[in-house]
Amino acid sequence: MRLNKLAMGAVLALAAAASNAATFSFAGDIATQKDVVVIPFSLNEDATNIKVWTDSYLGGVNFDPITAVWHADGTLIDQNDDNPNIAPGQTVFDSGLTFATLAKGNYFFTVATYNNFANGSHMSDGFRYDADAAVPLQTWCQPASHCGMGTHFSVHLDGVDAASAPVPEPSTYAMLLAGLAIVPVVARRQGKKQA
Repeated sequence: MRLNKLAMGAVLALAAAASNAATFSFAGDIATQKDVVVIPFSLNEDATNIKVWTDSYLGGVNFDPITAVWHADGTLIDQNDDNPNIAPGQTVFDSGLTFATLAKGNYFFTVATYNNFANGSHMSDGFRYDADAAVPLQTWCQPASHCGMGTHFSVHLDGVDAASAPVPEPSTYAMLLAGLAIVPVVARRQGKKQA
C-alpha cells in the first residue's frame, strides 16, 4: 500500500473536542492510484446521524473517490462508491456514508480512487491496487471515468467528537506502533549490559 503523508511526516494528535459533536473537514492531494487516505475519528458516546463524505470530484475535475469506515481494530463497517446526496457541493461520483447510529469508540475513514476497493473485511487485507505498479494520478486512466484526473480530495466528517489529519496507511501505522513498542525493550537490554 502506498502512503499518503499530508502532515509533513508528522502524525497529528486527535483534535480534542468537548463532548459536542462537530464537523471536521480535510483536504489534500494524492500522488498515485494506489494511495489511500486514512483519517482517524472518534465518538465519545454512542451517536446518531453520523455523515462522512467527499465533495472534491467536481464533475470530473478530480479523481472518482471510494470511501469506507472501519472500526479501530481494522474491521470494515461499510464501503461506498457513489453517494452524491449527503451534502451540498457534491457532484455525481462523489462518495460518502451515513449512519443512523454508531457506537462510542475509535474509527478510521478512508478515501481511495475508484476501483481500489478493500480486498476484504479487514484493513490488513489491503486494497485492490496494492500489487499494481504505482501510476501518477495525472497520467492514470481511471476506470469508468477518464485519463489525467486531478489529485485533490476534500472530505468532511459530521457528528463526530474528534478527527485528525490524514495519517499513513494502517500497515505503516502498525509498523510504527510496533517499532515504538520495541524501544523500551532495547533500552532495558542496553541498561543491563552497561550495569
